[in-house]
Amino acid sequence: MNETPDTAARADGGELNGDTPTMRLFALLELIAAKDQFVSLQGLVEETGMPKPTLHRMLQQLEAAGLLVRQADGRHYGTGGRLRRLAENLLLNATQHGARHAVLRHLVEELGETCNVTALSGNEVVYLDRVETPEPLRFYLRPGSRVPVHCSASGKMILSQFSPAQRHKLLAHAPLKQYTPKTITDLDALEAELQRVRRDGYAIDDEEFLPGLVCIAVLVPTADARSARSNLCLAAQAPIMRLTAGQAPELLPALRRAADAISRIEAEGAPPDPAS
Repeated sequence: MNETPDTAARADGGELNGDTPTMRLFALLELIAAKDQFVSLQGLVEETGMPKPTLHRMLQQLEAAGLLVRQADGRHYGTGGRLRRLAENLLLNATQHGARHAVLRHLVEELGETCNVTALSGNEVVYLDRVETPEPLRFYLRPGSRVPVHCSASGKMILSQFSPAQRHKLLAHAPLKQYTPKTITDLDALEAELQRVRRDGYAIDDEEFLPGLVCIAVLVPTADARSARSNLCLAAQAPIMRLTAGQAPELLPALRRAADAISRIEAEGAPPDPAS
């Protein structure tokens, strides 16, 4: 049939609501970004109920803008570099000032060690916000710095939420780089470590990324009632002469209080749950 703008506006299956074509494009991006796998045109048609020509045109527009990338098979789409940079910039700029940074600063005053808020980006962990210890001996990493996911406390904490198949998809296609003698580079050994992290509810980097650096991380509980997975971590780190892996769990009560506080701050800025 001949498609009109009104037809496209009505045939959204309840998934891509929007008053304008721009908002429907944004809703399609939201739908794709929420998935942990590539999407196909046919799959989106079945999920949204929208006409195939409409969705095909929308995907072409988003691909041309660098917001989506078509995969090598020509049939599947994933998020593009421009969209990922936008997401990272939003997270970085939102944490330079304000309530979340104040929680982080208070935590550093309480623990006396450097603390940071991190998130997963691709196969790396990006530092969204960070407050340095006043101690003269410290490891300096600025907000925006990236560390490997497999040998950082925050990376292991976030990975522990994934299924083994999802972790395999992310990690199995390139060797796990060894940064120190303690770096876990075997996938089976890492899987066992992530199972322990999931059970205990915290992760430790015991000189696995930098010699002499120990870090402990916990998840920030998700503020989105629709998602059980969090992409925010709160971590503390220190030189091994001030904090050993055995001593690190002593920081957990303060870390968890601060993580809960950050979760409440995130919830205040989250959109309402449509199911509530």
